[in-house]
Amino acid sequence: MIDQNVLPGLIKQFHYYKKLGDQTLGEMKEEELIWQYNDESNSLAILINHLSGNMLSRFTGFLNEDGEKTWRNRDAEFASGPVTRDELLKRWNTGWKCLFDQLDAMEESDLGTIVYIRNVGHTALEAILRQLAHYAYHVGQMVFIGKMLRDGEWKSLSIPKGESGQFNQHYFDQPKSIKHFTDDFLRDRE
Repeated sequence: MIDQNVLPGLIKQFHYYKKLGDQTLGEMKEEELIWQYNDESNSLAILINHLSGNMLSRFTGFLNEDGEKTWRNRDAEFASGPVTRDELLKRWNTGWKCLFDQLDAMEESDLGTIVYIRNVGHTALEAILRQLAHYAYHVGQMVFIGKMLRDGEWKSLSIPKGESGQFNQHYFDQPKSIKHFTDDFLRDRE
C-alpha cells in the first residue's frame, strides 16, 4: 500500500528543482546560456534542450506509452547552436508543463502501474523517481555552471556560506511541525 502523500510530495520536489533552474536562468546573461567549459561539457542551453526532450518523451502518454518515444532525437539535444533566452525558456517551460500536467492528473493508485522505458518495465513510482534523480542531477549542473559564471555576483539559492547557524536557529525557534521540506523554499522565492 502506497502512502497517500507520496504523489504530492514528489510533485513538490519537481517544483523545487524547476525553481532552482528558473532562478539560475534568471541570473544568467544571454551569452552565458551557451557557454561551455570545453567541447565535452554541456552549456545551460544544451542541458535545457536535453531536460525538455527527456520530459516530453517520458511524460507524454506516461501510463500507456514507452517513455522513449520514436520521435525523440536525443543526440540532437546535445548539439549546440545559436539560441535566444526566449527560445530556451519556452523549451524549458514546455518540458516542465508536460511533466506537471501528467503528474497532476495521476492518482496514488496509478503509482503501481507498470510503465516502460526502452521496453524495460518500472512501476510508475520507480519511473518517476528515476526522472526526479535525473532532473536533480542536471539542475545541479546548471546551478554549478551558474555559480562559476556569475562568481561574486551569484545570489545563493540555498543557505549562503557562513549563514548556517542563523538559518538553523530560525527553524529551531519554531514549534515542531510536519510539512514538506520544500514548502518554505517554494513560498519564499515566488
